[in-house]
Amino acid sequence: MEEILIELHVNKKIHTNNGNEVLDVTFKIPKYGLVTLFGKSGVGKTTLLRIIAGLTNPDHGLIKVGEEIWYDSTQKINIKPQFRDIGFVFQDYALFPNMTVKEHLLYASREKETRYIAELLDVFHLRGLCNRKPERLSGGQQQRLAVARALARKPQILLLDEPLSALDSETREILQHEIILAHTNFQATTLLVSHDIEEVYRLSDFVYVIEKGKIQKQGKPGEVFTRSSIVENFK
Repeated sequence: MEEILIELHVNKKIHTNNGNEVLDVTFKIPKYGLVTLFGKSGVGKTTLLRIIAGLTNPDHGLIKVGEEIWYDSTQKINIKPQFRDIGFVFQDYALFPNMTVKEHLLYASREKETRYIAELLDVFHLRGLCNRKPERLSGGQQQRLAVARALARKPQILLLDEPLSALDSETREILQHEIILAHTNFQATTLLVSHDIEEVYRLSDFVYVIEKGKIQKQGKPGEVFTRSSIVENFK
């Protein structure tokens, strides 16, 4: 039986393209799994990542990671974001314009392990760019840096909010491979937000389909997307 790392049940009022809805979601994420939250824009996928990170509070619910409770509305527990063991890659990368590539990784690293940072530089093909600042990096290089920085603190959980959506198809495919490699090598439980079916197939062990505030379908990608109606609904 898989060891469960994240147990979540949250309820949150959100505003969507269809008006106000209640996001009412329950799921479990296995340790070292790579799981995708899939659905159209505005259904609450990013909100769920922000709730796990502690950047957005649910109206009520429970988030348990391992044996630690990060949020419990009944017991009034709400661990601050800086004390949640996560790495977060935002859609806009959120890089610091005044820091070089290497400075980003050193800043994020809790233990300042130079050997580990060198490994990240190698995995994401950034070693030759150590002294460059974000403005001198391509979109793909900025994305590599954003993921490497998130992993620099050796988080239990890596949260990826549509990290490849702004990249061209060739760069996107390369980065997908690097995300798989990093997930395997650095053993962070990874939760990905995506609305790209091919990306879900390539990266995910398991997928939750969110629609109208609830999980409508779940399973391995090959099981979830066997019905053509589901594929058509999310194009």
